[in-house]
Amino acid sequence: MTAQPPNPRVSTDPAAPRPPTDDDVEVLSSDAAIGTTPPGAAGPPGAARAAGDDSMESEWLTERVAIGQRHLLEQIARDAPLPDVLEGMARIMEDLVPGVLVSVLLLDDDGARLRHGAAPSLPAEYNAAIDGTPVGAAMGSCGTAAFRREPVVVQDILTDPLWVDFREVARAAGVGSCWSTPITSGGELLGTFAMYHRDVQAPRPAELALSSAFTRTAALAIGRHRADEERRAALAREQAARADLRFVLDVSTAVSTAFDYPEGLVRLAHLAVPTLAPMCAVDVVEEGGGIRRVAVAVSPESQESEAHLAAHTPRPGDADPVGRVLASGRTETARRPPDHVPPHVVGYVCVPLTARDRTFGAVTLLSTVDRPLGRHTVALAEDLARRAALGIDNARLYARRARVARELQIGLLPPELPAVPGAELATGYHPAGEGLEVGGDFYDVFPLPEGRWGLLVGDVCGRGPRAAVTTSLVRTTVRAIAPILREPRRIADSVNHVLLNKPGDGDGAGADFVTLVYGELRRGERAAERAGDGGLSLEYVRAGHPAPLLRRADGTVGQLTPGGSLLGLLEDIEPAQTDSLDLATGDALVIVTDGILEARDADGEFFGTDRLVDAVRTADLAAGPAAVVRAVDEAVAAFATEEVDDDRAMLVLMAR
Repeated sequence: MTAQPPNPRVSTDPAAPRPPTDDDVEVLSSDAAIGTTPPGAAGPPGAARAAGDDSMESEWLTERVAIGQRHLLEQIARDAPLPDVLEGMARIMEDLVPGVLVSVLLLDDDGARLRHGAAPSLPAEYNAAIDGTPVGAAMGSCGTAAFRREPVVVQDILTDPLWVDFREVARAAGVGSCWSTPITSGGELLGTFAMYHRDVQAPRPAELALSSAFTRTAALAIGRHRADEERRAALAREQAARADLRFVLDVSTAVSTAFDYPEGLVRLAHLAVPTLAPMCAVDVVEEGGGIRRVAVAVSPESQESEAHLAAHTPRPGDADPVGRVLASGRTETARRPPDHVPPHVVGYVCVPLTARDRTFGAVTLLSTVDRPLGRHTVALAEDLARRAALGIDNARLYARRARVARELQIGLLPPELPAVPGAELATGYHPAGEGLEVGGDFYDVFPLPEGRWGLLVGDVCGRGPRAAVTTSLVRTTVRAIAPILREPRRIADSVNHVLLNKPGDGDGAGADFVTLVYGELRRGERAAERAGDGGLSLEYVRAGHPAPLLRRADGTVGQLTPGGSLLGLLEDIEPAQTDSLDLATGDALVIVTDGILEARDADGEFFGTDRLVDAVRTADLAAGPAAVVRAVDEAVAAFATEEVDDDRAMLVLMAR
């Protein structure tokens, strides 16, 4: 194993050995061995080293390094905690280089200081003293290396000018020399990797080479850790956005179902608690100019304050926050309690209810020590007030906003199904969780030339805005090319090509893969002959999607087994073959997404194909395809006890 360390800048003695070059930094070459001798590699004490002993030692150390690096990479791949990886790295290095003490410092979030990462063999007092070392031009080996973005070698800590501010700490720790290498990734500084010795000495080439190799491993571990932190932060933001959306939808429902504004404001107050604050009061301006408190809501922990809060009547004018907000039409916040509130209140936000340029009410949220009000709460309160005001002042305008909120909840819901001659359609759609996140399950039915109809059911990987974009792309692509490309297999191939060449996708192929069933429906002569009174023919392709079920009029149920690979993963996929199917009157085609098959019970068992077949078989087809949807929904609901973590979509087509 070889490694090429950066050329270090050596501080102090001008007569010190030159920095290693490309010719002498091969990690464990015979002239750069470190001195840890494998058992049996050296002769008896005092004996001259036999020819080839250096080579044996180099090979042994190379193997040790490789084993250590493999272990570290396995830890990183398993997402082991970063402190464990860094400490393990330090111990491996210390084992390879007797007498060395390793320290890893991490750049803090503001990029100005280095924080303790790992240093298992250095004194705790020393680690505490250098925790927070500034990144600067003369801040020891590590602070200077981070500042210069290049290795820094200090052979004598007690005399080197870079260590002026840290000499006494180093003296107390008993360290005499230190060389530090910046840890970087893609030009970004992540921290430093330092090697200390107790005595004054210069680094050997192999030590610098090992330092360079382990620095790269440290960069990988820290980079992976940061990526995980960013992912967790993104997940937290997504969860917070989901909670906000749930709150907005609840408000929309409450106000849209109240036909008079006092009732709507009462519901508004109760929805604000405890999501926004432990206490809420709503006041309105009466016709005579007075102020009336119409609603009060408190959390269970603040029940004793409800009567106190309800009894207060705000005064018009500047003496009361509610009066000031009603007069100005602007939000007011304070980290102090207003007058006439329970004693444990520590702050408030009062937001106006304004519609058509007229402020007719105010919502006041009161905070306590354990529930302070932040900017996020204020923003949500203002959004709440705007929605409530518009809803109460104008039912029509608020209904429109409620529709927008519902669209946010369910994302891209399929359009209303058309009337297809000779067929009856029914659908089911259940978004994951509470339907507050855009899902990737979709279906569509649309007309084609010559009396044909396109039928599409699919599932995009993942959820959220990206899934919505991909869903829209697939639908529009299929609708655009289906009238031109008559064969379903070619439709699937085209969708695969579009997904792999989607613009603005930096994650590469496979990031937005899709499963789908696409078919073209028409009046079927063969089906009509078999049924005697009509029927349908379907040419279809299945690309990685769960196999559709066909229930015949006589009650038998079978699977449509041919299928190809999912789309958007690879350019060269197993081609999905077009197959055909005849449906006589009373036959029903059932297409579901994997959210139905993968619904789980308390033991983690999947609903699965067998239970789906049973539900379809027992459905009363005399009641139409909607009976199949109900039967499957009821079967899944009775089986699944775990929270739904995937969207569920179903389309049932019945020949008439």
